[in-house]
Amino acid sequence: MRILIVGAGGVGSAAARIAVRRDFFEAIVVADYDPARPEALVAELGDPRFSAAQVDASDAASVAALVRESGATHVLNAVDPRFVMPIFTGVFDAGATYLDMAMSLSKPHPEKPYELPGVKLGDEQFAAAEKWRAAGRLALVGIGVEPGLSDVFARYAQDELFAEIDELGVRDGANLVVEGYDFAPSFSIWTTIEECLNPPVIYEKDRGWYTTAPFSEPEVFDFPEGIGPVECVNVEHEEVLLMPRWTNAKRVTFKYGLGDEFIQVLQVLHKTGLDRTDPVTVKGVQVSPRDVVAAALPDPATLGDRMTGKTCAGVWVRGTGKDGEPRSTYLYHVADNEQTMRQDNSQAVVWQTAINPVIALELLARGDWAGEGVLGPEAFDARPFLDLLAEPAPAGYGSPWGMVEKEITPSDG
Repeated sequence: MRILIVGAGGVGSAAARIAVRRDFFEAIVVADYDPARPEALVAELGDPRFSAAQVDASDAASVAALVRESGATHVLNAVDPRFVMPIFTGVFDAGATYLDMAMSLSKPHPEKPYELPGVKLGDEQFAAAEKWRAAGRLALVGIGVEPGLSDVFARYAQDELFAEIDELGVRDGANLVVEGYDFAPSFSIWTTIEECLNPPVIYEKDRGWYTTAPFSEPEVFDFPEGIGPVECVNVEHEEVLLMPRWTNAKRVTFKYGLGDEFIQVLQVLHKTGLDRTDPVTVKGVQVSPRDVVAAALPDPATLGDRMTGKTCAGVWVRGTGKDGEPRSTYLYHVADNEQTMRQDNSQAVVWQTAINPVIALELLARGDWAGEGVLGPEAFDARPFLDLLAEPAPAGYGSPWGMVEKEITPSDG
């Protein structure tokens, strides 16, 4: 296996730092628009299997040319979702396997944005599924942490824990603090704005996909391992578009623990138009307001040594257990910033995202996972993934996941 990682930001760099300890691949090329970034990363790793390259992720032809030049058999897209389609197209044209951690962008419904979905997350990629299948090629989409590990948990819950699933509720929360900053997102602000200000999507089996207002249906969720209660709200996310395709859940939701201050900042960005991606003219120069916001904030990849705390990703599954009794279970994974910085010099949020595609690549290399077409993580057996994630190093990745039983409410039963 020869791997090309497109993007040497926080997640791409963390993936390389995790992969350097593994032996399932022959070579990894790390590419970025700015060649200095992958060159510095490769120098840091000091492993002859790694090399650096330059690529324009907005140009499918540039991506395809690098895939061919590097001899890559598998390409991991580690840039923000506006570049999904050029990379996705370029990888297909070059004949390689594709993986990403965020899917093609959505467009709100033109008349009823808070009732009906318009173009949904991933629609452009799923429209090409038959082409990928006919060519005998795999595009494994949404294999970060959320989407990604959360989807693996959903498949595991369906296969091994539940006879019937009433709701798959992805719940994400953290107690991370960034010293010295009043406002410093721990993940790409470009992606965060996209997720949080678009109409959230909810799935119900008897209704299909529908939308609601941003930050709707607040609830307090008690996260494990010392994080505690966090208020979570509806946010647009890929799991709601992926899980119904491969599970039998009656309802699928995604709620994110943002906090009042974070929500207020996002609302101000929206009201002032600073969330816009279309360029505006400033003193004769065309600039995207959202790009200006991203440039003004600190790079999340550089915040690790100022961060403390943990982040938790997981799925709250409610329904009927294999024993026929009501069951309410939260399957989760926690990343501690102190540990991820010590081990891989990567802050917890990007590290927790990056470990999952590396595991998926290893499963593909071993033949434990295989498929054709455009497939989400739910399309594969969850057990090999979760075993490899938790098994102590060097055999596995030494990052345990957990389960906690939640109180069963009347609505669960």
